[in-house]
Amino acid sequence: MTDQYLSGLVLTGRRVVVVGGGGVAQRRLPRLLESGAVIDLISPVITPTIEGLLANPSLTWHERGYISGDLENAWYVVVATDDAAVNDEVSREAEERRIFCVRSDDRSRATAWTPASGQHDNVTIGVLGGGDHRRSAAVRDAILEGLRTGELGARDAAGKRPGVYLVGGGPGDPDLITVRGRRLLAEAEVVVADRLAPQQLLDELSPDVELFDAAKLPRGRAAQQEEINRILVDRGRAGKVVVRLKGGDPYVFGRGFEEGLACAEAGVPWTVVPGITSSISVPAVAGIPVTHRGVTHEFTVVSGHLPPSHPESLVNWDALAQLSGTLVLLMAVENLPAITERLIAAGRPATTPAAAIADGTLPSQHRVTSTLAGIAEAMRAEGVGAPAIVVIGNVVEVGETARPHP
Repeated sequence: MTDQYLSGLVLTGRRVVVVGGGGVAQRRLPRLLESGAVIDLISPVITPTIEGLLANPSLTWHERGYISGDLENAWYVVVATDDAAVNDEVSREAEERRIFCVRSDDRSRATAWTPASGQHDNVTIGVLGGGDHRRSAAVRDAILEGLRTGELGARDAAGKRPGVYLVGGGPGDPDLITVRGRRLLAEAEVVVADRLAPQQLLDELSPDVELFDAAKLPRGRAAQQEEINRILVDRGRAGKVVVRLKGGDPYVFGRGFEEGLACAEAGVPWTVVPGITSSISVPAVAGIPVTHRGVTHEFTVVSGHLPPSHPESLVNWDALAQLSGTLVLLMAVENLPAITERLIAAGRPATTPAAAIADGTLPSQHRVTSTLAGIAEAMRAEGVGAPAIVVIGNVVEVGETARPHP
């Protein structure tokens, strides 16, 4: 075995080529984007989660197969297709051009290896275990845990219990997942991940973890709930440690209990690991408290995935309009014009302060402030789309008096 020289690449503003649009690319892209690389993704097809990443201007999808010359001016290459001939062709061109190349199928023919990596504060950990992926991940996790707790030492994974774990991943920032959730991910044999789950955490998974993409894109491709339930039950019955990784909290508009019921009916052991819900945490990080003494005595979290006039809507919008407290709207971007119109018509003052926060807790977080009457147009004017949290109430004005430090 050839020894590796571990180094940290500075990819900011530099061209990186990723060939292949499947699970491996899905794991690698979030950290590459986080590094500031300018990425060209070459693949005839991509996963729904990768499709969701295309909103990032640093990622360009070329909807085709690899052709000679695609590596020109590249600094780094990730080859992640299931076609050995294509992988060989990319590797040859990378070698000729003296570009370091990672291969997902055969590391012995690569010129670079992806370490098991993770971050704590400003410290980045990278571990190469000579090809033993689980050992690399275990050492990395032990170091990270030692940094967090002050005690360095490998975890004892001997007591792993098979079953399905419904894990809330928090609002987006990977540091905001619970300690138990992160530990379960390290022990997982199967991960079923939502698009709004912290995508950077997927890059920490061992390559032999079975990853299912359960993304639901707004007005786009979506994994059917019945199929998600089937996978959880099937892998749970097989005695696997299955982590169902969701954004926010599994039970706050996350269909978590539906999945728990499916497991219970099938006799599969399951448990829930609560997460930090975006309905509270995203406004908080953006500087808006959902409650404040002397301003509001209640806050209401509402799903806006259906317009007020929809026959299947279970929300009493007229009653909500009579409340003086805070309204937090989830999944409401598309229907926001109709929602604000209904609230105003039912008595909520049009001048009520309102704010929208997109990509909450992430580096790309963006906040727009307006009034109840103007928030939908303000979002449109600034190009704020889903996912976004909308907050309506006087706490928005309170939040203008002080902002937390990032």
